[in-house]
Amino acid sequence: MTDRAPQTVDRQLPTEESRDLLALVREIAQREIRPKAAEEEDSGRFPREAFTLLSEAGLLGLPYPGEFGGGEQPYEVYLQVLEELAAARLTVGLGVSVHSLACHGLAGYGTKEQQSAHLPGMLGGGLLGAYCLSEPAAGSDAASLTTKAVRDGDDWIITGTKAWITHGGVADFYTVLARTGAAGPKGITAFLVPGDVEGLTSAVPEKKMGMKGSPTAQLHFDGVRIPDARRIGEEGQGFTIALAALDAGRLGIAACAIGVAQAALDEALAYALDRKQFGHPIADFQGLRFMLADMATKIEAGRALYLAAARLRDAGKPFSRQAAMAKLFCTDAAMSVTTDAVQVLGGYGYTADFPVERLMREAKVLQIVEGTNQIQRMVIARHLAGPETR
Repeated sequence: MTDRAPQTVDRQLPTEESRDLLALVREIAQREIRPKAAEEEDSGRFPREAFTLLSEAGLLGLPYPGEFGGGEQPYEVYLQVLEELAAARLTVGLGVSVHSLACHGLAGYGTKEQQSAHLPGMLGGGLLGAYCLSEPAAGSDAASLTTKAVRDGDDWIITGTKAWITHGGVADFYTVLARTGAAGPKGITAFLVPGDVEGLTSAVPEKKMGMKGSPTAQLHFDGVRIPDARRIGEEGQGFTIALAALDAGRLGIAACAIGVAQAALDEALAYALDRKQFGHPIADFQGLRFMLADMATKIEAGRALYLAAARLRDAGKPFSRQAAMAKLFCTDAAMSVTTDAVQVLGGYGYTADFPVERLMREAKVLQIVEGTNQIQRMVIARHLAGPETR
């Protein structure tokens, strides 16, 4: 890691309050999160205390209503918080995004009684959430999920397996999508499942190429019984709830991607200014200068794209197409920028002595989660040309 401090991004924020909020987040990120990132990622240590700190600071429920402990911040601000956290450590930034995704169903579709009972703990009470949609045989084709929830009086009994669950095994609650009706998207219902309920177990976390501090695991539901009071929305409404959450979640992934890319650019620029060859800093050489310029341009373009989509969401306008575009562009940009950062550092970039190799490994997963980038292209094309006719 270089000795230079990360660059401060010149952000366009709507209020003085939001500027103070970003300053607080940056301070926490640089003091509490970034210094531990390399060591804890290498050892695979999950930073639960970081999420506890963020909860205590009111940063786990930023886009949600204040009456239930949320921060009432627009997405335009919330996403820039995610960017700052992801720049310090993706495990934390992505974790906050996943937690927000797990809260989305109850906040948007729950009854007032459900919200009053559960949201305060979820948004500011130290709880950490996870989102359970994918399954071993239902990834991109999420509407074909087979985990079942069967009605038994005033309860539901859930049986099946969920896969690729961020925070699997460590979350305090799970938003679970399960089949309650016929095949297809209309037979799916959403449930809020406690993390310690009887019959719920987690597999050994996956061994991943990056984000080793963030547990990703299968969850097994073996006759898990929960009351109907924990059903979110109407029966059969689950897929609609899931898609709405994913639109918002894709913006979270886009912001995290730009955070990772910004961190990689900061490291590459600092190294290029310090490293001398042929009697000059390598930043003097045109080939390197052009690489840095291209990296910075991709980051600025990605940031503008995700913020434009966020502002549409904040205005109550449709933003699904723009969310897919932002997720696609920003995550591809992160992969490109982090790869170039490794190249700028040369042999040192390929070693664990500098964080760029870790950032490159972490960037890859962002092209996959919350819908692969091939799925994003399908979403965008459907908005442009309508559904496929085949």
